[in-house]
Amino acid sequence: MGSHIFAQTTLLPFLTALLCVGIAHPTMVRIAHLKDIVDVPDARKLQRTPIPIMGGICVFLGGITGIGISSFFEANADLFVVVMAMTVMLYTGTIDDILGLSPRIRLVIEILTVLCLIGIGGYVLNDFHGLWGLGIIPMWAAVPLTVFAAVGIINAINLIDGVDGLSSGFCIMACVMFGWLFYLAGDTSMTILAAVSAGALVPFFLHNVYGKTSKMFIGDGGTLVLGTVISIFVIRILQNGMPCEHYVGRNMGLIPFTLAVLAFPVFDTLRVMCARILRGVSPFLPDKTHLHHLFISLGFSHAGTTVVILTLNLLVVLAWWAAYAAGASIDLQLYLVLLLGVLITTGIYYPLRRLNPSGHAFRRLRRLGRLSHIERTGPVLWLQRLIDRM
Repeated sequence: MGSHIFAQTTLLPFLTALLCVGIAHPTMVRIAHLKDIVDVPDARKLQRTPIPIMGGICVFLGGITGIGISSFFEANADLFVVVMAMTVMLYTGTIDDILGLSPRIRLVIEILTVLCLIGIGGYVLNDFHGLWGLGIIPMWAAVPLTVFAAVGIINAINLIDGVDGLSSGFCIMACVMFGWLFYLAGDTSMTILAAVSAGALVPFFLHNVYGKTSKMFIGDGGTLVLGTVISIFVIRILQNGMPCEHYVGRNMGLIPFTLAVLAFPVFDTLRVMCARILRGVSPFLPDKTHLHHLFISLGFSHAGTTVVILTLNLLVVLAWWAAYAAGASIDLQLYLVLLLGVLITTGIYYPLRRLNPSGHAFRRLRRLGRLSHIERTGPVLWLQRLIDRM
């Protein structure tokens, strides 16, 4: 692709969304404080003071603005149904943030939204791309599979939003990886969607992690929107006849690739939900048993926890790529990703949780956790003051 295509499909949407969120963020913080739209601390939450919770609206506005501006240069009419789905998810999540919704009502709305994406937009996961020797699957199987996968991804992204920067940092990483594939494959509308999503998240991430007076949470409104976007990326990559299918080599496992990118949220969510079911409680009952909660309890900072988890996820992607580059079969690529996904979640959580507090390994982890607390160092304080003034 030429440089002008890169500018129109990637650079312009990215910068537009970034600038929009950067400009709108301070106003959203003031509105949230004025209207008392804040997240109040409780026994399950990690913050100590009320924090504005309108970050999702801010990110959504940046994304929509970026899509709108890019439409003057590139045809992206097929994103209309995506914007509709994002709007429904933003409204649902924001109502949940402010008033509270039962998990069942939210689940029904998520399912109906995915069904609209299938029925109106034609987004359907209908091809295994050679995994286990399977190809195109019939619609009677593809529709429920799409609903299950999309709703699962939406909730997985929502559930990792437990420490500053984790959900937004993960989604930036996922948008870059998926977006690069879309760009190389010539999938213009998905490249634009990935670019505006990453661009809108960057300023929010900086305020969320390093801001003090400008800190804002993304809220359920934001995580449901991001989960919807990520699920659309996965469906588009795996859908029969889409550009990614024609771009990649025959030995590249598209399902292992998407699962590797989503390794942490998918496998940690499965672990937590299975553990809740085994305890005889609802899988949707909030608790503090996620991997990020464990790192916080070991003394890691929010930023340190985010870096560790994103690094673990990135290692899974690199291992998948190494297997693909070495000529491993699609089936073997999947088994490797499954193994590593379990290892970076279940294989870390339970051994670390059972460490003896007086043991050498536990004390070394605590010391490592303390090293991640750089909040009061000179460069970070300078960055904090700079971001709060933005």
